[in-house]
Amino acid sequence: MGSTLYSLLTLVIFALDIWAIINVVKSSADTVKKVLWVALVAFLPVLGLIIWALAGPRGNVRL
Repeated sequence: MGSTLYSLLTLVIFALDIWAIINVVKSSADTVKKVLWVALVAFLPVLGLIIWALAGPRGNVRL
């Protein structure tokens, strides 16, 4: 049970990281900032995602 829950949590975090990276790439931030944000989210998946959610650039994605 614990292994399944861990796997599901890992998959959710991975999907949210991919979503965050796509939003960063689609944002109007300059290239250097985009690279830094993508690196932060990629190298620190959970912490990077939290920081991006609070302070990161958003893309022009319609909901």
